[in-house]
Amino acid sequence: MTNTAVALIVAPNGARRMPSDHPRLPITPETAALETRAAVSAGAAIVHLHARDPAGKHTLDPAINRVFMDAVRRELNNDVVIQLTTEAVGQFSPEQQIQLIQELKPEAASFAIQELIPSDSIADKQRGGAFFDWVHNQGIIAQYILYSADDVSRYHQLKAEGVLPKDKHHLLFVLGRYSKTQQSEPTDLLPMLSALQDETRWAVCAFGQQEHRCAATAIALGGDVRVGFENNLHDMNGDQAASNATLIQQAASIATSMARPILTAEAFRQLF
Repeated sequence: MTNTAVALIVAPNGARRMPSDHPRLPITPETAALETRAAVSAGAAIVHLHARDPAGKHTLDPAINRVFMDAVRRELNNDVVIQLTTEAVGQFSPEQQIQLIQELKPEAASFAIQELIPSDSIADKQRGGAFFDWVHNQGIIAQYILYSADDVSRYHQLKAEGVLPKDKHHLLFVLGRYSKTQQSEPTDLLPMLSALQDETRWAVCAFGQQEHRCAATAIALGGDVRVGFENNLHDMNGDQAASNATLIQQAASIATSMARPILTAEAFRQLF
């Protein structure tokens, strides 16, 4: 996949950071829409969107998520794929995660398998399997979030068992999630790629100031990349990045230097 086009995903806010961490970090529908527009202009095809409540806290409330989705769609029409997060952040149950997606039916959504199928019990597999089958039948672009080589192996096992659909998957390898410093290294990707058993399309996100090096490694090895203030606030020089668009532009420049074209939102949709 190394010569194929690359999808750039912007993660502009995440669940925890606030404008006190960076003035361009969006926590309202309007600022999320404007920050997404700038990132799309820099090359992003997908926005990984966290809705925030009036106090600025991460929320899976369907009504609030709908307002965020609608604001981005008004600003960009179909020029971006809106990917809703189902991240639990230690607060939300699988039932609440499922409710969000079933009520809003977004174009795309990300799912941590550890959260939605937390064990190998029959009950967890039946609930998770029924939900992911519904997601597949709805045509929602599913991104499965994996944190380790063991997670990748379990993903393949669940797929082989029929708990997960057989196709139309996008994987996200999260680098450094369990490191003591929450700082990712490019080499964190290698065990996960070694555990990958097929040609499923994958992307990488990374924590901290090595984000751009991890992105460059992923691009060189044929992956997509997710960058943004959710995971990192610094540019490749170690300075505070001016905006999320700065981080997307860096990734786009790396891809161009490696002769990997940048996917548009519509081109990404056609893959699924």
